[in-house]
Parts: sequence; C-alpha cells; structure tokens
Amino acid sequence: MAQGAEGGIRVTVKEGEGALNNINSGKAKEPVVVVTDASEKPLAGAQVSFLMPDNGASGVFPASGSNLVVTTGNDGIATGRGLKPNNVVGQFEIRVTASFRGQTARAVIHQTNAAQAKASGGNGKTILILALLGGAGAGVALGVTRSGKSSTQPNPSTSISAGGSSFGPPK
Repeated sequence: MAQGAEGGIRVTVKEGEGALNNINSGKAKEPVVVVTDASEKPLAGAQVSFLMPDNGASGVFPASGSNLVVTTGNDGIATGRGLKPNNVVGQFEIRVTASFRGQTARAVIHQTNAAQAKASGGNGKTILILALLGGAGAGVALGVTRSGKSSTQPNPSTSISAGGSSFGPPK
C-alpha cells in the first residue's frame, strides 16, 4: 500500500495500485484511498483530489475531466468513481491530495492502460498489449492466451521476451 503523510493526517491507497485498465472496453480500476489522523483513526469530511495526467496514458472522470474532488465518509474512504481510461497505451500516475483542517497528505497511484485485440486467422487467440516503461527505455510485451476450444493438437509453448523479462506458459 502506498501512503503519504504530512502534518497529522495520512492518505493510504486501498485499491487501484498497479491496476491494468482495458482501453478497448473503457474499463478502469477506480482508485480508493483512506484518510486517517496520526493515530490511524478515519477522518470524515476530508477533501480528496484525484488528479490524472494531461498527456499520454491517462484517464478521465466523466463528471469532472482530469481532476475529481470528493469528500471522505465516516470511514475515511474516498473513491475516484467513474474513472475511464483514455485511448493511449502505457503507464501513468494518479496524484492524490487529501486535505483536512489545514493539513495535507499526498499519495501516488500507478496504473497501466492496455489494449486487447483479436489475432487474425480465427484461431481464437487473444493478444494483450502492454507498455512496460523501464529506467533505460520502453519495451512492449505481448501476452498470448488461447480460447477455451478443445483441440487434438498439443498446446504449443509460447515465450516472448521484452528487455530482460520473459513471458510464457508455466514450466
């Protein structure tokens, strides 16, 4: 769980860290945070801002665009409801700022937008395209899955490498 604290309040990421959003279906994992005081008691009435990047991979909140401001309930929870990914594949950060009685706390939630496309040829394979951004550069990984159709042919082994990582079926 990512968390940030300044002064006497804390903001802790409860859901959404590391989420994979499908840009084809427009589905994204809504970010959820908990705001607490220094003794970890939930704070009702804290203002929480979820700020999306303006460029590149990102998302929007239908009612407010790239910035959504909500108020925590009695449980100290704030949810970025309605998040929709944009059509750019890649990683991005949601910047979260919580404010309560002049005190502020911040956190960052990392998510990735991905596209899913059917492979041609009607063989039931699906390709998931992800952008993996590393310190030395960017790589692209392709994950291949088979449909649930039965076949008399053995299941072929698939291994795809990107950078120093390798993806494939269990050995």
